[in-house]
Amino acid sequence: MRTPFIVALSLTLIAAFPAAQSRQSKTLDIYVVDVEGGNATLFVSPSGESLLIDAGNGGAAAARDADRIMAAVNDAGLKQIDNLIITHYHGDHFGGVPEFASRIPVRNFIDHGPNVQPAQAADAFLKDVYPGLYAKSRHTIAKPGDKITVAGLDIRVLSAAGQVVKSPVPGGGKPNPYCGSFKPQDPDPTENAQSVGSIVTFGRFRVLHMGDLTWNKEFDLMCPNNPIGTVDLWVISHHGQAISNSEVLAHAIRPRAAIMNNGTRKGGQPEAMRIIHTIPGLEDVWQMHFSQLSGQEYTVPGMFIANGVDDPLAAMPVAPLAAPPPGTPAATPPPVHNGRAYWIKASAREDGSFTVTNTRNSFSKTYVKQ
Repeated sequence: MRTPFIVALSLTLIAAFPAAQSRQSKTLDIYVVDVEGGNATLFVSPSGESLLIDAGNGGAAAARDADRIMAAVNDAGLKQIDNLIITHYHGDHFGGVPEFASRIPVRNFIDHGPNVQPAQAADAFLKDVYPGLYAKSRHTIAKPGDKITVAGLDIRVLSAAGQVVKSPVPGGGKPNPYCGSFKPQDPDPTENAQSVGSIVTFGRFRVLHMGDLTWNKEFDLMCPNNPIGTVDLWVISHHGQAISNSEVLAHAIRPRAAIMNNGTRKGGQPEAMRIIHTIPGLEDVWQMHFSQLSGQEYTVPGMFIANGVDDPLAAMPVAPLAAPPPGTPAATPPPVHNGRAYWIKASAREDGSFTVTNTRNSFSKTYVKQ
């Protein structure tokens, strides 16, 4: 006959075993949300703590983008955002913050400090709106080398306020062979170069998100030595525009997969796509939208593209459209996407493997750590 103690112990072990299995199967979930050429990337750790990088557009698009981010927040089962990074003060990154923060508590607002590119919308946000948001929580000015606390993850700031890390993070520090052929672009005095860039590590899995950090700052970060090493997943910088995404960064980090949060006419220029598609060891590029700036030469198969437009083209153009110079309007407006927005989700495991899923068509692919 079993004693009551043995029976109780047996029941305890039976009850504990499924829970242990459940903990072992938990993943770091990354939602790359469609905010129409802006940025919103949500990280949810196995502990349930969260990091959101940027909150989409402001103005007339603020409610739309907040709805789309909240759909991912609800899918993840979150009741608050533990950390929100505003990478820089361009409207497609900070503009949606007030509307989003009205939907759900944000516990820690993180940014690079003062704005270096005066503009009415950014200046009004920083003077009249932002202090009231972080007065109810915390406000952190990020500096290169800082750690952002999320249980179960190692999150390190690589760039902020035009400065970059001086010492390598774990896994980095070797000479960068692409530095010798680097050709600088014109200096960038805008907020893009101030972007808060970060690397997130979960066990053996590593994902890089550099915001809109631009070409010359990538050189400052990555040369002569690569402080990052290699990563598994890269959220492509600056929506896939050609004023970022140099070989010194893209080729040196050697991601197995990359996700581009672009718009139909924002990002995907041939100059950038040529560099991205020739990354050593890269298996796939996943895109938020088909880019009319890529044309057939540099686009990816439709199963890797998350969103369409309200009135799809009958045929894909062969030649890429020319992007207008920065700050000038396009001759014709880009195609409209007002319907349901689909995110691209990556679920990473501690062994370094991860699965990327296009929620529009449920196509997914698993990448196994070598």
